[in-house]
Amino acid sequence: MLVLALDTTTRVGSCALSRDGSVLQERGSDPERSHAEHLPGDLMALVDAAQVTLDQIDVFAVATGPGSFTGLRIGIATMQGLAFATGKPLVGISGLDALAQIGFRERPDATVAAWVDAWRGEVYAALYAGGEEIEPPSVEHPALVLARLGERNPVVFIGDGAVSFTGLIDETLGDRAVIATSPTPLLAGVVAQLAHTVIMSGKRPSADAIRPLYVRRMDAELARDARSRA
Repeated sequence: MLVLALDTTTRVGSCALSRDGSVLQERGSDPERSHAEHLPGDLMALVDAAQVTLDQIDVFAVATGPGSFTGLRIGIATMQGLAFATGKPLVGISGLDALAQIGFRERPDATVAAWVDAWRGEVYAALYAGGEEIEPPSVEHPALVLARLGERNPVVFIGDGAVSFTGLIDETLGDRAVIATSPTPLLAGVVAQLAHTVIMSGKRPSADAIRPLYVRRMDAELARDARSRA
């Protein structure tokens, strides 16, 4: 089974191709260019390098967020277009789930805190233990997230949010906290592997079923509500 996956949740997005759960190729995008500038060109270059055609792809996969609203819309729309055009399923995977999977590979015994920088001094965060989500995605100040960790030990932090708030993490948890060896990894390869697992479980989601995982309401909605209260 060939899976073509895309991640646009971060400034440095990525795309990957996997066969039967093993990643064949994974490439990061140019962070100096917007996702709109290099998609779908990056995907086509990856497919060409692997010497396969789009008709040979069995499953498409995309990271659904959280992250930049614009990045999520572009990534999901790109993969929906390919899935509709080829009549193949499209699997949506949370970027936080993908980060957690990488964290568990490094420390299977640890609690994993997946943090994505949400700007404004906040993080998108979710907590995992034993390979399962134990605290759903939220967006809030990192100090509030840290206060809920109790005495968990060790806790592996992964994601650009962990990089942004390393000082606060160390100050709060001390040696109970571990920053992942690669805290901001490419995600498309893991997205492809997780999508393979979804399909093998018997699910076959359609392209129009994909929904972005925003967590925070869009700025335009917040501004509209503020105007209505004025």
